[in-house]
Amino acid sequence: MKQLPLPADLDLTVERALAEDVGAGDLTAALVPANARCRAQIVTREAAVLCGVPWASAVFRRLDPAIELTWRAADGDELEAGQVLLDATGRARPLLTGERTALNFLQTLSGTATLARRYARALAGTHCQLLDTRKTLPGLRLAQKYAVRCGGGQNHRLGLYDGILIKENHIAAAGSIAAAVARARATAPAVRVEVEVESLGELDEAFAAEADMALLDDFAPADLRRAVAANQARHRPLLLEASGGVDLETVRTVAATGVDFVSVGALTKHLRVIDLSMRCTLVGDAPMAPGSCT
Repeated sequence: MKQLPLPADLDLTVERALAEDVGAGDLTAALVPANARCRAQIVTREAAVLCGVPWASAVFRRLDPAIELTWRAADGDELEAGQVLLDATGRARPLLTGERTALNFLQTLSGTATLARRYARALAGTHCQLLDTRKTLPGLRLAQKYAVRCGGGQNHRLGLYDGILIKENHIAAAGSIAAAVARARATAPAVRVEVEVESLGELDEAFAAEADMALLDDFAPADLRRAVAANQARHRPLLLEASGGVDLETVRTVAATGVDFVSVGALTKHLRVIDLSMRCTLVGDAPMAPGSCT
């Protein structure tokens, strides 16, 4: 898989994650002799799509730049149960201290990437593209957006600052779809304007207002097809995004209606982490129990 650009907040995210776990110091790791060295491996207990390697690497290197890390898989790779992902060698204390934080990043981001891959495969062969949403874990927005791309999806706007999506409450405050779109054009003329619509009548209003994109919220497949047909008949078609109530069983049916995008909040919201573990062995001593940090 081609290397994706990494989020600009990666180092800050790792710093904050270590601060909340380590605090003033790892009291348990202090029980291990300061000069003890160990070998560690991170292993997956289930099939998954790997994501989070740069975050896990940053965790260990922040604790001890001398730790040697050899990754056997890269972000975006498909993993089999029992596969070794990482070989690490170095001082035991920083390896043990970083274990849980590194695994938290890997498990969480791999969970997002794995689910995104399942949806992307369900859309294979259609022209419809998979989008994420802003329904992300606080503090992990850019990391989860990266994970969606690793899984084969695309990012909708990253936040409120890089795109305009006019929703029901915005329309009510502005007075109408037309007024909301006009205000958006005046406020940010270079930004794409998308309008969420809940009926074919509201879609007609988005057409008349000359929005760039329409989000078809909770449309039945028959209404999605009508919306696509009406859009294709226009001189200047909008981009159409379907959203709401979409799951792995229905996503291909939605895509088959002809919409350009389908957005799925579950990619980053309904998250099941991947089961990973780190196994450590003291160099020249007896093996340590796996999963020593909880």
